[in-house]
Amino acid sequence: MLDESRETEALRRVARGDREALATLYDAHGDVVYGVLVTILRHESEAQDLLHDVFVEVLERAGDYDPRRGSVRTWLLVRARSRAIDRLRSARVRREQVTATQPERVSEQPAPDASLDGQRLRVRLGGLPDAPREVLELAYFHGLSSSEIAEALGIPLGTVKSRTAAGLRALRAGLEALGGEP
Repeated sequence: MLDESRETEALRRVARGDREALATLYDAHGDVVYGVLVTILRHESEAQDLLHDVFVEVLERAGDYDPRRGSVRTWLLVRARSRAIDRLRSARVRREQVTATQPERVSEQPAPDASLDGQRLRVRLGGLPDAPREVLELAYFHGLSSSEIAEALGIPLGTVKSRTAAGLRALRAGLEALGGEP
């Protein structure tokens, strides 16, 4: 693993077109970036494709890096997360377009378990204070990212993250009180 100053210098070299420096960054962070992509996409082949795309983007956008805003690792992970979420959203849009053109193939009723789980989750969320409930609902039922929630509610990103953590702790405590039963 490279220290922060060597990573920053490597990224500066990448901005000047140094592909060896890109290989150095890939060796240092490729596994972590790949792990984040697999976690988000849940498909190894898609994660591998997107890993390549992320490092191509790094080659093209290395000059955008500002060390005052975070480490090289953070910059890489934010890029990977953003690209993965974009890919998920575009897949969702494609599914919605197919559904709109072929409505007879889609069941209007959710699976019974999904409906029951959704009802249970809504009941648990209803027991939370307004602030964390609102943030969790925007995240899980509307698919907004933390930064999108911050923008929608006009609150700082850190506040969104704090409310999310508090809400999840409260939900977890409620589940544990029921013996793990949602």
